[in-house]
Amino acid sequence: MLRGFLVIFILCGIAILAVFGFRGQKSTAPPTEIFPDMVRQMKVRAQAPLGLFADGRGPRLPVAGTVPIGYEMPKFGLARQPGADVGPWSHPRADFGSGTDYFNTGKMGDHWGTGIPVPVTRDLMERGQQRFNITCAMCHGATAAGNGITKQYGLATVVSLQDERLRKMSDGEIFNTITNGKNTMMAYGPNIIVPDRWAIIAYLRALQRSQNATTADVPDDRRAELEKQ
Repeated sequence: MLRGFLVIFILCGIAILAVFGFRGQKSTAPPTEIFPDMVRQMKVRAQAPLGLFADGRGPRLPVAGTVPIGYEMPKFGLARQPGADVGPWSHPRADFGSGTDYFNTGKMGDHWGTGIPVPVTRDLMERGQQRFNITCAMCHGATAAGNGITKQYGLATVVSLQDERLRKMSDGEIFNTITNGKNTMMAYGPNIIVPDRWAIIAYLRALQRSQNATTADVPDDRRAELEKQ
């Protein structure tokens, strides 16, 4: 029995020495790993050097002249920029927000303002519809009823933009929500230029009115025709 105890004691000592005895020792050899750590995979890591390319950098520079799809890249810090071509619609102040006026903040003094500070044209509404469907519809739904595809996959906090509270919310506060986000909604200020935010709001107001229309919204001549039917 004593011999068995000594054998077990020696084996345990060897195991402890093997596991802990060389901790803290430095070596230029790669570590021995039974299951290699993913951080040491053979891949190009962000901001890491790479000898494959002549400049020694792993990440490659964008192709010269690369811009976001849909509009030219605005420049920060200037109140007015040359108009950005966005299909049939453009605006002379196509940036991500560089002023303190209502157009850039949604505020009139210390209060949220109301009104669309750009001409509401057919081109603007079409641009708003396009941007809404790209940016907002996946959560809020095509009619802003809060039934987008993300809600079907568990994002239960999405609200309906057809609620009375949101229909009565000022345009400036909606602008601020798009810019800075709210609750689980991320901030879209860095992704959507200021005129596009107002285009989205204009289209949203049309959606809200279309889903909550009354007889009084119908022009008098058309109302008479409908009442005869």
